[in-house]
Amino acid sequence: MSFLDLGIDLGTANIIITSGNANILNEPSVIAFNRNTESVVAFGSEAYGMIGRVPPHIAVIRPLKDGVITNNDMAQELIRLCILKVIGHRLINPRIIMCVPSRVTEVERRAVVESAVSAGARTVYLIEEPVAALIGVGENILEPFGRMVVDIGGGTTDVAVTSLGGVVASNSVKCAGNLLDADVVRYYSEQYKLLIGERSAEEIKIKYANVYSPSNETAGVVTGRSLINGMPARADVSEADIYHAIREDIDKIAQTAVSVFEQTPPELIGDIYEHGIVLTGGGAMIKGLDKYLSDATGVKCYVASDPLGCVARGTYLAFKLKDSLRNGFERIAVFKR
Repeated sequence: MSFLDLGIDLGTANIIITSGNANILNEPSVIAFNRNTESVVAFGSEAYGMIGRVPPHIAVIRPLKDGVITNNDMAQELIRLCILKVIGHRLINPRIIMCVPSRVTEVERRAVVESAVSAGARTVYLIEEPVAALIGVGENILEPFGRMVVDIGGGTTDVAVTSLGGVVASNSVKCAGNLLDADVVRYYSEQYKLLIGERSAEEIKIKYANVYSPSNETAGVVTGRSLINGMPARADVSEADIYHAIREDIDKIAQTAVSVFEQTPPELIGDIYEHGIVLTGGGAMIKGLDKYLSDATGVKCYVASDPLGCVARGTYLAFKLKDSLRNGFERIAVFKR
């Protein structure tokens, strides 16, 4: 493998490109488009900083929502720009393995591949997120041993059990980071009559979310617009506030993990009980989530050492296993230019 082999995690919240053991690009999955000139103004972090701050003729777009591509044109352009930012103009085109949400359709898969090819990829492979997550954590998924992952991304939570290089049981729910942000917005609207922005909700979720023994003490403040008089206003933030905002959807994630056990053969359940459940994705960093899921499933849970980057790393490492994976995973797709 070389620098020209790239692994790409195409997530609802972030797009991460990996080569070797390092992330060489990590950008929000956001693109800004000028409707007047019909041209891209910015993408990634620059576009994310424009959310809620642009004039009407600038559209700030998230081309993926709830784990699926909702705007093919903008998704293709975002992927193309990110790849070009990494590889520049080279005589040798890269091979790429792209990690995609598990619910994307064949049409959406083809759109992803075409965007990578338009950026100069000579060969494109697709792999699903839970598989890449386990590979990135360092698990040997080719062994006859049950391994379980809960991957909590921006749009979906994917849960899977693998053994002998194949997915034995899996489930997916459209309940992840972006929905938790929306929960926080709704909570402050209902409880404090305060309308806060999407970015503010994400920031206080990251900073104060604790789903296991949250504190009632005020830890910070959030600023927004009063729904009573329309004027600027502030409200206190505590761990308990964020917990009450997100607990219903956190419970849905736990129930999704429980439902996968119902599909799993008893022998593999024994392996998982012995080895534990690994948590990956940005949502895995929520304080106390490992203990919460341990209580719900009765199985020890642990957070991957790099939960946000391990999926992207797994896509790159999949180059070593691609021949085995192509036989072991029916949904692996290979497209050549």
